[in-house]
Amino acid sequence: MAKKRDNRGRIIGQIGNRYRLVIMNDNTYEEVTSFKLSRMSVYVALSTLFVLLVTITVATVVFTPLRYYIPGYGDLKQRREFIKLKMRTDSLETAINARDQYLDNIKQVINGEFSASKLDTTTIKMPKVDNSTY
Repeated sequence: MAKKRDNRGRIIGQIGNRYRLVIMNDNTYEEVTSFKLSRMSVYVALSTLFVLLVTITVATVVFTPLRYYIPGYGDLKQRREFIKLKMRTDSLETAINARDQYLDNIKQVINGEFSASKLDTTTIKMPKVDNSTY
């Protein structure tokens, strides 16, 4: 237990230690620039850089037309138009099924296949309406 505490204390103590990063000219060994850094300052700088890159990437995707290339992310107008067309297609399909059933009944009457045991009204089986909006 004591070793773990010592290691933890040593690591925390090393976070504040100052280091010097020197950039030198290889030919003349002249010091071009130098930086005084600590582990904490390097960690903060890298974390800030990561957050900035993520923010710039998200902003680019959200506020430019690149968002249309993401699957499932469409324009609100296109979504409304899609729902409207889906509802119209469903109603047209229902109308076609009702017309086909009516024409089948007319063919049965003309061919003499109509039996008196059947009711004289046509029952239309309405399909269940799908109200999903995707």
